[in-house]
Amino acid sequence: MRRARRPPSPLPQRDGLDAARVRLPAKGPWNTVRDYLVRRLDRLPPERIDAMLAEGRFVTLDGPVTHDSPYLPNAFVWFHRELPDEVPVPFDIGIVHQDDDLVVADKPHFLATTPRGDHVTETALVRLRRDLGIPELTPVHRLDRVTAGLLLFVTRRELRRPYQQLFQHRRVRKEYEAVAPHDDGLDLPRTVRDRVLKKRGVLTARTVPGEPNAETHVELLDHANGLGRYRLLPTTGRTHQLRVHMSGLGVPILGDTFYPVLTETAPDDFTRPLQLLARALEFDDPITGRHRRFTSGRSLLAWTDYAAWAADTP
Repeated sequence: MRRARRPPSPLPQRDGLDAARVRLPAKGPWNTVRDYLVRRLDRLPPERIDAMLAEGRFVTLDGPVTHDSPYLPNAFVWFHRELPDEVPVPFDIGIVHQDDDLVVADKPHFLATTPRGDHVTETALVRLRRDLGIPELTPVHRLDRVTAGLLLFVTRRELRRPYQQLFQHRRVRKEYEAVAPHDDGLDLPRTVRDRVLKKRGVLTARTVPGEPNAETHVELLDHANGLGRYRLLPTTGRTHQLRVHMSGLGVPILGDTFYPVLTETAPDDFTRPLQLLARALEFDDPITGRHRRFTSGRSLLAWTDYAAWAADTP
């Protein structure tokens, strides 16, 4: 059975962010919408929810929710979340390509792709929606916050599925670049295949026995002064896959605070960025049929100026 379409939000975006949506369960012990919101939004104190109700900040398709609005099974309620205090990421997003359907952004290090946890307005999606004036801008894939490089967005939500299927069916050639120690004894090029597991709530991933689910082809492009510049060609997209594979080869990527050892860093520490760059994306466009190739204009500082990368300030 085909799922019913979600109704559109009656609230406009705020600062590039869609309103949050809550669906009331079909059954429950609640007499009012307020009772359920207190139960569902347990991170907010009841008095804060009462204040938001008084301000008309919770709405349904029929209008604002009041303190006494009766519980309505299966109804939707929208509201704008209160934003966390965020440290501004002091780097700009580049635009590699923009047309009526696509935006290809060149993300800097330290900027998350989409809102999550403590990173909300300081994300590529929210910044670009605001700066480009495209409220329906939607990412097709993601990069880790600490990874720089190419991100593909669609300008309308209905376009997301055909482009997302390219990634799901491995029809996108993704090319990364990394700077890591050089090891004369490491036999390259080679293809690393293993099973990478990342548990929910655990910061790091690990390799485990079992059928491989992660594959990366690793090439050495150049080496100098004890460092290597590597091309990484993943055919799968497991979380932290490239970082795990490089660490497993004994050449962890410079600036990696997760592998091989998890090291705590402050939210406002923008020094020594991870030397990993999503260099290129290549695919046949599912809408136009055209062959597309996009290349990042960024470079990895540890390769071009190691002393500047290693300094205490960015």
